[in-house]
Amino acid sequence: MTRCAVLIRSCVLAALLALGVRYPIGHADSTAAAESAAGAVESTYSQPGPWAVTAEHAFTCCDSTGAAYDIWYPTSLGANGFRHPIITWGDGTNAHPSQYDYLLRHFASWGFVVIATENAATGSGVDIAGAVDRLLALAADPGSVFHGRLDPDAIGAVGHSQGATGVLNAMMNSGGRIETAVPIELPAQMWCFAGGCPDTHRMTEGSVFFVNGSADTIISPSDQALPPQIAGLQSVRAYYDAVPGTVPKAWGTLVGPNHNDVQGQPDCAEAAWPCTSGVFGYLGYPTAWLAARLLGDASAQRAFVTGTGEFLTPNPRWASQISDITGS
Repeated sequence: MTRCAVLIRSCVLAALLALGVRYPIGHADSTAAAESAAGAVESTYSQPGPWAVTAEHAFTCCDSTGAAYDIWYPTSLGANGFRHPIITWGDGTNAHPSQYDYLLRHFASWGFVVIATENAATGSGVDIAGAVDRLLALAADPGSVFHGRLDPDAIGAVGHSQGATGVLNAMMNSGGRIETAVPIELPAQMWCFAGGCPDTHRMTEGSVFFVNGSADTIISPSDQALPPQIAGLQSVRAYYDAVPGTVPKAWGTLVGPNHNDVQGQPDCAEAAWPCTSGVFGYLGYPTAWLAARLLGDASAQRAFVTGTGEFLTPNPRWASQISDITGS
């Protein structure tokens, strides 16, 4: 991403925020999100962003299995010359993108175009990466609403459970095209039956922000009893530690959430079991990470700087916060 592009994006985002543009959200939801946050950056990005959002089911076809793609995007695409970063989403096993609507709509409200295959077996990362190909093909079509309005050099991948496995595989096999990944509730290697286990030792480029819930002790535990040299990567800490020091990385554990809280709409009423409180904790710092990596938000970037960043400060909602991000 060029410095010029970063400055343009920052100015456009600031202008939209100054106008107070928001996508519709209930007052109670907004208040709950604000109360769930701590710190200026988390609080800001826990709230809906400045873009109204359009969501379309089965917007285009097809991935390698014939599954359609769903999409969430800013309604006023390309306003004031803005080029939108791309987020490709990976579902959990047997899940559907609609189960993550609140989260994906939230990302789109911050200027991202989010595309998600309806394929519920995405562990290999092939169809997560394929979603990027499909969206860029649309952007090359002069008749498409996306033509000339996307940034092909600002691509991220976010996924849940098996989809978390998939986004790591997609990024590691992308040749640098996918710039960052946010694996949410990444399964221990013992659970990755439906796709290739990600081996974060071989990560050579990109960046990664691991997020898990403290109650998700079966599928995505924070720690493991046996060392990785004996048991393999069976915890989020082991995955984090295995990422080479040359790759920017961070990890945090939300205090309270279980495996499917990320499906909250926004609470657990429509989420699959187990869910304890809902999606609120997954809104702030994951969005801030994407804004830092793909939108060039300097304040969001500073939040993850090791030793001094807001994300690293004591926070009753987070545990295990760690980062190797350097900078001012």
